[in-house]
Amino acid sequence: MSVGSFSASLSGLNANQQKLGVIGNNLANINTVAFKSSTVNFADLVSQSVGGPSENPMQVGLGVGIGQISPNFTQGGVESTGIATNVAIQGNGLFVIGDAANRVYSRAGNFSLDANGQLVTVDGRTVQGYTATDPLTGKIVTSGQPNAIVIPPGVLRSPVASTLFGMTSNLDSRAANGSTFSASVQIFDALGDPHVATVNFTKTSVGLWGYAVTVPGAEVTGGTPGSPFTLGSGTLGFDNLGKLATVNGAVPADITITSPTWKNGAKPTNFSWDILDANGVANMTQYATTSATASVTQNGTPTGSVSSIIAVNESGEIMASFGTGRTVVVGQLALATFNDPQGLVKGGTNYYSQSEASGNPSIGVAGSGGRGALIGSALEQSNVDIAQEFTQMILAQRGYQANSKSITVADELLLETLNLKR
Repeated sequence: MSVGSFSASLSGLNANQQKLGVIGNNLANINTVAFKSSTVNFADLVSQSVGGPSENPMQVGLGVGIGQISPNFTQGGVESTGIATNVAIQGNGLFVIGDAANRVYSRAGNFSLDANGQLVTVDGRTVQGYTATDPLTGKIVTSGQPNAIVIPPGVLRSPVASTLFGMTSNLDSRAANGSTFSASVQIFDALGDPHVATVNFTKTSVGLWGYAVTVPGAEVTGGTPGSPFTLGSGTLGFDNLGKLATVNGAVPADITITSPTWKNGAKPTNFSWDILDANGVANMTQYATTSATASVTQNGTPTGSVSSIIAVNESGEIMASFGTGRTVVVGQLALATFNDPQGLVKGGTNYYSQSEASGNPSIGVAGSGGRGALIGSALEQSNVDIAQEFTQMILAQRGYQANSKSITVADELLLETLNLKR
């Protein structure tokens, strides 16, 4: 009687016990934020060749072992929390946590602001992202390595001077020569002081309008109080379909406006009038309807202090209230992706660390490079499937029972062999 049946069955007991341990851990974390369940795969052990007359190999297996225990990165459900600093990932990616020397990754977005205004995890580790702004556009710079996101409440933020403005307007083709129309937009200088720039249109002939961009003379060095100070002027020409055909007698293009010398001492900053949108389509038309401006835009902001975070949008931009009735982007969350996320090492507290199997992280922003979108004021839930886990639990239990029965039978056979001597 061979004792191999004992070791084979014992390996089956150990393997199924390990599987029950993984199932128990999955069920224990059924309500853990963004927890990813693990699955167990068995692999047979080496087989012993016993010889014989058959042309094919005659082998007896020596048991079973754990072939793989891997996390299951399928999407968990998303639940709204109403907390502005909570963020859920919909799709691929993990949040970047900690500095470059102690970096880990997580799907759990239950963040908050600490006493220093840092966005942190539940155990106080800093959440990484981007907070630097482009001085020309005022947009968040997302190139380079991410850093801790710091949004100190009450601290004054530097103003951003306006470098461009735009307006969507129609000039009435039925207007008589000499008719005028005006549209205004608020711009900000380098000190954050607001100024009202007015674009005055005057019809000079069929399909041709003159324009003049002015600001109040009292705010400009060399200006006359009570009179407008002209920053730039020219003409706009329209074709017989009402489309913009020329700007200052040339092909339509954005118009550069030279900044005046402001009396408050602000650094002069030239800005442009966006005549064309991002697709190259003109924002100015001349149709047979009342002259009107549908919308105006500009990219400057005054100085002010952040009072609270109000939302995180799908690209990870953190929107905060800024003064009265205004919002500003104060940062953007970073996301990391891996070639093999199943190769990540679980570190507890919802953290993962990279390994040789996972490869190096690719860090960027949501919605780029195959990264998923973000959902603000929400959390991803565990992806544990109770029905699936209970089914696997029954199978592991039956496997354990079957192997224990094999040991019992092998013991009885061994006992019968020993009794042959009596």
